Amino acid sequence: MTNKIAIVTGGSRGLGRNTAVNLARRGVDILFTYRANQKEAESLTRELEALGRKAAGFRLDTGDTRAFDGFVAEIRNTLQSWGRDRFDYLVNNAGNSLHAGFSETTEAQFDEIFNVHVKGAYFLTQKLLPLINDGGRIVNISSGLARVSLPGSSAYGAAKGAVEVLTRYLAKELGPRGITANTVAPGAIQTDFSGGMVRDNPEVNKMVAGFTALGRAGVPDDVGPMIAALLSDENRWVNGQRIEVAGGMAL
Repeated sequence: MTNKIAIVTGGSRGLGRNTAVNLARRGVDILFTYRANQKEAESLTRELEALGRKAAGFRLDTGDTRAFDGFVAEIRNTLQSWGRDRFDYLVNNAGNSLHAGFSETTEAQFDEIFNVHVKGAYFLTQKLLPLINDGGRIVNISSGLARVSLPGSSAYGAAKGAVEVLTRYLAKELGPRGITANTVAPGAIQTDFSGGMVRDNPEVNKMVAGFTALGRAGVPDDVGPMIAALLSDENRWVNGQRIEVAGGMAL
């Protein structure tokens, strides 16, 4: 039986890295993207190979659609070098953050957020469709901020709301190929996202713990294993769903 292959965008750190590692532990080979930090990417490749899996990292700014054709060509070549012509799982995880009030948010800031989270995920998925196996799986990463409104997150939350609607359309339109599409919406997680705000700021961490039913902020290991499990065949009948992984945040 051939191993499954996953593409994880933004895979070199945080939730993307945790997802890649947990998929590798389940026997999945990993193709991942990173934006700038080659050392982190090389570190992940070594970690995945130490788990006995094939792995390759690719520099990609998911907000720059002009780079997508070249990236898809690189993916195609790497798959061929692995003796394959298609992959199985796509995790659209790459993201950037913005903390600015509605009245202060500039058009350039808005575009930067939407280019990565919405336009990038939309057209990268479109470009990769010919390489996704029938019966494959897509997971798009959203956020609890698409459900809960916190001042300063209007552009980010709106972008993630768009991701959730897009996911339902993908589930509907790709259904004839047996491809599922779901959204995973993490709550506040202790990573270096947003400058490590939840992880490194005790006041923010305490605030998050205070409105979470399980009484703490999340960590990457709360989310990565769940995404890996959602992609597995045990969850083949879950489709078009938004699943919040937040320990009961703001219930």
